Amino acid sequence: MDEQFEQINRTSSYFIKKSIRKILRNIRKYIRYSQKKETEVELLIYFCSKLNQFKPSIHRITVLKNLYDNQITSIRKTMLSLHEDLQYDYGKELEELLR
Repeated sequence: MDEQFEQINRTSSYFIKKSIRKILRNIRKYIRYSQKKETEVELLIYFCSKLNQFKPSIHRITVLKNLYDNQITSIRKTMLSLHEDLQYDYGKELEELLR
């Protein structure tokens, strides 16, 4: 995932959006094959943290901001099915993302 983020063409928002969606599509594929909720939450939290660090900021591009918000919502929904201890741990990581 790190390599894919480094290879993103940053010349226009179109290419950024297209590349980020491709990364997310690959993540979803790995999530489907693992069939574990913990893996899903961990991968999506890491993906969202990489989006936060991404330059230029994704918060200026409406489509990417909405994609980010949808992933945060997906993380929250998936966390509800986990054990309480894991919910607490992942909840801390999620709060750090939202700052």
